[in-house]
Amino acid sequence: MVGIIAAMNIELELIKSKLDDITEEKSGGITFYRGFYKNSEVVCAVCGIGKVFAAMCAEAMIIKYQPAVIINTGVAGALSKDLKQLDCTVAEKCVQHDMDTSPLGDPVGMISGINKIYFEADKKYSDILMSCYGKTKPVYCTIASGDAFVCDKDKKEYITKTFGASVCDMESAAIAHVCYVAETPFVISRVISDNADDNANLDFLTVCKKAADISSAATLKFINKCGGKK
Repeated sequence: MVGIIAAMNIELELIKSKLDDITEEKSGGITFYRGFYKNSEVVCAVCGIGKVFAAMCAEAMIIKYQPAVIINTGVAGALSKDLKQLDCTVAEKCVQHDMDTSPLGDPVGMISGINKIYFEADKKYSDILMSCYGKTKPVYCTIASGDAFVCDKDKKEYITKTFGASVCDMESAAIAHVCYVAETPFVISRVISDNADDNANLDFLTVCKKAADISSAATLKFINKCGGKK
């Protein structure tokens, strides 16, 4: 089974529309949709915006369905000047840019207890996901996640310099964190919706739907390549 998590309805609606024999189930406060895409078994959910919702969803999905791999699909902001709107990215690793216990002597971004700053996506599944974008030529990236919509050049510069990240969002690293602890492979599909600058809010609203559908189309191809059969 392939597990799919999106933060917003707009990021999941195309995928849901393509599923057959879909059923709705609720667990841990999350509504899950279970069905089949071209005979591959799928469970998917809209987690909600932010790291807590994302972590709740990933944990509930793993406990209830034990997916072989989780893919987090959706849109994100560009931190790098080399990325522009509608560019496609696949996470090499994720980091929580708002995690900071450095006053206690820890490196910025380190997760206490497991002593990790970066969570690496599964290489085998990520390579498969890269091939699902076709002619759009996706790039590998480091994604920095935090509980804030980045719309400020100073914050953008801080995240880039501190973590070497080229993409930012509000969910990826939380899902990666849960998957790491639960020993579940994960991959992240992100299409750029804005440049995380002073115009990010307007840019996001303008291209979010198109960016989400590009990511969803790649996710559907990923399911077809990786999903188990009936």
